[in-house]
Amino acid sequence: MTDRTLADARRWVAHGTHLCRDALVSLDEADFGQPSLLKGWTRKHLAAHLAANADAVGNLIRWARTGEPTPMYSSLEQRADDIEDGARKSASELTNWFDQSATALGSAMDGLTPAQWAAEVLTAQGRTVPASETPWMRAREVMIHAVDLGTGVGFADLPADFLTALVTDIVGKRSAAVDGPALLVSPSDLDLSWTVAGAGDATEVTGSLAGLTAYLAGRADHDARGPDGARAPDLPRWL
Repeated sequence: MTDRTLADARRWVAHGTHLCRDALVSLDEADFGQPSLLKGWTRKHLAAHLAANADAVGNLIRWARTGEPTPMYSSLEQRADDIEDGARKSASELTNWFDQSATALGSAMDGLTPAQWAAEVLTAQGRTVPASETPWMRAREVMIHAVDLGTGVGFADLPADFLTALVTDIVGKRSAAVDGPALLVSPSDLDLSWTVAGAGDATEVTGSLAGLTAYLAGRADHDARGPDGARAPDLPRWL
C-alpha cells in the first residue's frame, strides 16, 4: 500500500465534486425531495451538507493561510442548523450553493503555499492536523456522498486508488476506536489485506474492493461476506 499524497487527495476532490455535480444537475425539484441513501436525510439534506462542508473546510484553509483560528463550525448545533435550513432551499438554490462553495474551496486551496499546507488546524472532531489533510477530508465527503445521493453512482464507480486509501483510513479509525469486532479484510480483486483491531478473534471478511469499502463505511449495499458466505459482522459508526 502506498501513502496518499496531497496531489492524490486534490485529484479525488475534483473527481468527487464532478460526480456530485453531475448527480445534482440530473435531479428536478421532486427528485431532490426524495430520500437519499442516508437514513433520515433527503437529497436536499445531503446537498446542503455537501455545500456547507465545502464552506467549513474553507474555514480551515483560511486558518492555514492567515494563522487566525477559524473553526469549521461554530458548534455542532450550527452544523445541524445549516443542513436543516439548506434542506428548505429549492433545487436550483442548492445546486448553486454547491457550485459556489466547491469553486471557492478549490480556489482557496490553489492559493496555499507549502508552508501554509503544513500549518496545523483543528477538525470538527477535535483532531489537530496539518492543512494538507483537508483535501482528503473533502475527498471523502464528495466521493462517498456521490454514492449516497442515490442517482446510480456506486462504490465500484470510484477510483480504485481512492477506495484503497479510504479502506486504509477507515481501518485505522476503527482499530483506534476498538469498539467493534476484530476483522481480517481481504478483497477478492486486489492482492492486499487489512487487519481491524477489535473484540474477539478476527473474522475474515471477503468481497470486492468496492464492496468491502462500502461495508467498512457502514453502507448497506455491499457484497462483503464472512466465512462460508455468512453475513459480515455488524459494525459501529466510524466517523
